[in-house]
Amino acid sequence: MQTRNKIMDDISQLMTNAMGVAQGARQEAETAVSSMVDRWLADRDFVTREEFDAVRTMAQKAREENESLKARLSEIEAKLSSN
Repeated sequence: MQTRNKIMDDISQLMTNAMGVAQGARQEAETAVSSMVDRWLADRDFVTREEFDAVRTMAQKAREENESLKARLSEIEAKLSSN
């Protein structure tokens, strides 16, 4: 009976070690894939979300300023044509 428990303990230890190795391999694979994706994205010269939001805010401000200037120009043109 003692031998059987020893065999079971050995098998259990072997399985535990195998799971640890598998876990380490999974983490290593995830790190490698993540690194490859980061390099691929960097090579494509994509912008970050923060950069996109900053440019979008600048464009919105420029559109608002353009509308304001257009309204002022219309007022000036109206005044000039009434004189």
